[in-house]
Amino acid sequence: MSASPAIVAVPRTGRRAWAYAMLSALAGGVLLGILTNLAQGWLPGAANQIANSGAVWSVAAFGAGALLARKVGLPAAAVAGLLAESGLVVGYYGYAEVGRDGMGSLFAPLVWVGMACVAGPLFGVAGAWWRGTSPRRRVIGLAALAGVFGMEGIHYAWGLQYPTEAWSCFTVLVLVPLLMSRTHKERALTLLTAVPFSLLAYLVVYQLILVPLLG
Repeated sequence: MSASPAIVAVPRTGRRAWAYAMLSALAGGVLLGILTNLAQGWLPGAANQIANSGAVWSVAAFGAGALLARKVGLPAAAVAGLLAESGLVVGYYGYAEVGRDGMGSLFAPLVWVGMACVAGPLFGVAGAWWRGTSPRRRVIGLAALAGVFGMEGIHYAWGLQYPTEAWSCFTVLVLVPLLMSRTHKERALTLLTAVPFSLLAYLVVYQLILVPLLG
């Protein structure tokens, strides 16, 4: 007789934990979206580009996946990454509409929502892999985070001609493997993997998607 309540209580607790995790990811994303919009007005010159860069936004999804990896599982980490990334778009453009002069056309927000639907789960899983026990998955997950900063660095260097911002992103590309890997071997493998990730992401994200759509 005592076994039945225990069986019911576990999934109920799991559902509460899952719901709390998802709401936290979404709320955190919205808040960060508002902050990145505000930071564009705080940072001087071309540096304001960094506030709402795709690389900085991807950190939110990666962080959500990493924080939840051992609590609610890999699928939930992917959903949390999606919600965090989507929340950033909502927070950023929502504040632009309410607190500034309006967000203008809906086309750009819809493009970024589409990007969030892809990047959010990917970086949520990457964050979860980084927290995992598989060395190969840790390398791939961390290389994805480093690589997205490499992608931004390439864009700043060759696309926008912003050398200071480019070097900042390339510095993060190197620091992420050095500071976040567990062993010297993982550091070397992560850095070696992040470089081709950067080039591939730049070709796909910027040359094939963002530049044709947003200019």
